[in-house]
Amino acid sequence: MGSDAQPDGFAAPPAGQGRQRYLDQKLQWIPCGQYDCASVLVPLDWDRPDGQAITLKMKRAKAQQEHKGSLFINPGGPGGSGQQMVDTFDGKSFPNHDIIGWDPRGSGDSTTVVCGTPEQTDEYVAMDTSPDDDQEWQEVAQGFKDFAAQCREGSGALLDHISTLDTVRDLDYLRHLVGDEKLDYMGISYGTYIGSLYGELYPQRVGRMVLDSAVNITDDESVIQAMGFDLALKNYAQWCAEQSCGLGGSADEVVKTITGLFDSLDAKPLAVGDRELTQSLGITGTVTYLYFGASGYPQLTDALQEALAGRGETLLETADLMNGRDAQGNYSSMTYSFPGIGCIDAEDPGEQGAKDEFPKDVAKAPILAPYFGPNLQCTWWTTKPSPQLKITAQGAAPILVLGATGDPATPYQQAVWMADQLDSGVLLTWKGAGHSAWDLGNACVKDAVRGYVNKGVVPKDATTC
Repeated sequence: MGSDAQPDGFAAPPAGQGRQRYLDQKLQWIPCGQYDCASVLVPLDWDRPDGQAITLKMKRAKAQQEHKGSLFINPGGPGGSGQQMVDTFDGKSFPNHDIIGWDPRGSGDSTTVVCGTPEQTDEYVAMDTSPDDDQEWQEVAQGFKDFAAQCREGSGALLDHISTLDTVRDLDYLRHLVGDEKLDYMGISYGTYIGSLYGELYPQRVGRMVLDSAVNITDDESVIQAMGFDLALKNYAQWCAEQSCGLGGSADEVVKTITGLFDSLDAKPLAVGDRELTQSLGITGTVTYLYFGASGYPQLTDALQEALAGRGETLLETADLMNGRDAQGNYSSMTYSFPGIGCIDAEDPGEQGAKDEFPKDVAKAPILAPYFGPNLQCTWWTTKPSPQLKITAQGAAPILVLGATGDPATPYQQAVWMADQLDSGVLLTWKGAGHSAWDLGNACVKDAVRGYVNKGVVPKDATTC
């Protein structure tokens, strides 16, 4: 299935021949508000540097003291905007570094994945992903097939060249362009995959690398994402019951109230203006609050109480925030880059594989896995998966891996596994709830990361904060 679409940012390659045409390219930073911005060309296919080029966009906050290097940052996703991350990043903690965020290929303001119309995407994000019978299974399968076709139609050849392997090659090129011999890097969530894969491809170029809220880079599937959300929901339910929040007198009762709401939305979605809060949107809205740990609990309580009273506005707004939908009904690039990158990165077990895996997922995460449904996102995707590498980053300098014990989206065990599998991995544990130990963690976490990035002081392995 082909498409000759050329999304914004497709360009002729720079003058010259082969890779040299890119090595000769110069970065031109131009002021953009309080920051500097730059746009560079990279080959669509690094193995064919004389062919089609695409555009990467990046943003820099200059070092606040004497400049000693750059710290590249990535917020995760896949498909999150590094440029946007610069706007809120705590650059004061790393005063000798330029803080540089780039939008990885396929995402943000770089040449980005394009899929369908806003109306088609509305249908896609609202569809019932936990089929109860054969007819619902056929409907969800058709929804995923349609979405995959829309992405191929809108994105063309770009769809085949947005893997994390491609992005890591881009990142090493950006390191070269800024003139750094080694890469100093902080990646959160999916950004830990970019960092660890960089360590595998370019171990001798790893500088100070912080991988926060690790994804699973191992072959061990005993801990899945839904288990993190189950744990986070139970932690919230315990808090809620102790606060007499009105959703139940015990943690179990609170969970029952919430799943009862989900069941009622399946039978009868709530009207919100000319839209509906469906079951899948209600679940998305609910789990979004869990990313913020305890600070999100009061807002989650309010949103759930509203929905139980028949008003779905707040949960729908929060689901829209997570899904990247604005008030005008337009979607952000991450709505499309998230599945686009995720589906080229992983091998998919097929429709039967998803059916076989689903009961195992439900056994591991009995609260939320039944609602998340079988993993059909990539089943009808039109790209071949990129090569699957065992990531050990042998020969790399120490790599600091951060894990939060109550992380909803990247369960803590994955950080333990990553630190263990990386040849030079060092584990730092934060006892806390929420997604990102660096953003949400205590002074112990902050001091350890600052000491490591700024002075090269590697924390003792298995330190707990």
